[in-house]
Amino acid sequence: MSNSLDEELQSGGDALQRTFPRSPREAIEPDPAPPPPKRRRNRNPIMAILNGVLSLMTFLAIGLGVAFYIGKLRFEAEGPLPETKTVIINRGEGVGEIAARLENAGVITDRLLFRVGVSIRKADTQLKAGEYLFQARASVSDVIDTLIDGKAILHSVTVPEGRTSWDVVEILRNEPLLTGEIAEVPTEGSLLPETYKFTRNTDRNELLARMRAAHDRLVQEVWNRRANDLPIETPDALVTLASIVEKETGRADERNRVAGVFINRLNRGMRLQSDPTIIYGITNGRGELGRGIRQSEIEARTPYNTYQIDGLPPTPIANPGRASLEAVANPSRTNDLYFVADGTGGHAFAETLEGHNSNVRRWREIEAERRAAAEEDAASEEAEEATEEQSN
Repeated sequence: MSNSLDEELQSGGDALQRTFPRSPREAIEPDPAPPPPKRRRNRNPIMAILNGVLSLMTFLAIGLGVAFYIGKLRFEAEGPLPETKTVIINRGEGVGEIAARLENAGVITDRLLFRVGVSIRKADTQLKAGEYLFQARASVSDVIDTLIDGKAILHSVTVPEGRTSWDVVEILRNEPLLTGEIAEVPTEGSLLPETYKFTRNTDRNELLARMRAAHDRLVQEVWNRRANDLPIETPDALVTLASIVEKETGRADERNRVAGVFINRLNRGMRLQSDPTIIYGITNGRGELGRGIRQSEIEARTPYNTYQIDGLPPTPIANPGRASLEAVANPSRTNDLYFVADGTGGHAFAETLEGHNSNVRRWREIEAERRAAAEEDAASEEAEEATEEQSN
């Protein structure tokens, strides 16, 4: 009984403690609300997968960005070459073969990086064959730019004015940096004498095609600017006469005057009487005659002997240069009908046969003096050799 009473009193005391606040302030403050019950969230499996994919893509993007940055640095970094070096890229080589060649030559250190760079630039078919000079420390980017731009080393071959087409073919055949066989000698007078640039292993026929194209362009250009009163009816005739002028004189200050002589003779119906035409008829343009012209050759009637035929020969006798073509298209306006060598490398001109014969006599005197001087020199050398033998 007493124990029940004690429990009730204890219980009442606890209730009183919970009911009555300890201070006036606590009396006016509300009791704090109980926390909301925790709710369990059910995860959507599709969203989970999407979150994982996005996370993976983010990491991949970051990785690719880092790889691209590092690759770009390597792509544009200085290369291994300590000094400039020449490398030949052959025709028909693919990207892999080119990369291996460059790596073996020490131009690059990583052929894979080179191939990737070419692929990114979509330049697989743009790399050109040729002989290239790569600069010291050239980067992979520099190397690819060089191959795409085709900045190959250029060599040159010079065809002098007045050479026959046979001579030109021989010049090209003797150039070791060219390739390909020339099947036939081009038409006489169809090539333009000039210095031509080419890359190693250029085909000889390709170079001949360039010479023909340059000739055709120039002849048309000169023909369009010709004087109106010329006794020449076609561009081919202009080339033929220019080839004769080219063979008659090598002096720039005489070409127009020599051309004027031939134009005057054509206008008067006189034969050209040009020695180089006789020589061409004898040699067919294959090499030099190597001796003087015989009287029988002057009197022989051949298609090229302008002492015996009227007008121009059937074809040019050489490949004339620009200056001779221009000289024929716009010759000097003189009354000259003759010219002969004057002993100085030039010619003496005359309007009359009498004046010409006087110039010829003078030239023959000069030739006689030269022969005498040559014979005297030869005799002196023989005497010196004989004296040396006796002293020995």
